[in-house]
Amino acid sequence: MENKIKHLEFIQLTITRMNVNSFMVKGWLITLVAAIFVLSEKDANTKFLWYTPFATAVFYGLDTYFLMLERQFRSLYNHVRTLQEAEIDYSMDISSYQSGRNSFVRCLVSLTVLLFYPVVLVASLIAAAYINH
Repeated sequence: MENKIKHLEFIQLTITRMNVNSFMVKGWLITLVAAIFVLSEKDANTKFLWYTPFATAVFYGLDTYFLMLERQFRSLYNHVRTLQEAEIDYSMDISSYQSGRNSFVRCLVSLTVLLFYPVVLVASLIAAAYINH
């Protein structure tokens, strides 16, 4: 039983790391968008505002990638918890869990990212329109 617990702990640590990465990506995007608006307002140079949709798309993709990995490791965790002690091999291979709910496309339209990034994008565009006028 000790090997199984240790293996599950390894997987859980990886899941936690992906979750923290996802949180950090969101924080960095907000910081970057705020900095772009400050630069645009300060210099009265609105061309910086066009970096916001690009930055949002890049961070959206990165966050989706971390969510995809997190889901794949959760699937591995669910598999390992059903194994017998003799079957524990400490494998961290997630290649068997890349389809269905764990695919990049399904993660791209997940509620956790879909409620955040479009809102940031729309708010940025509204703020850009306000700054331009």
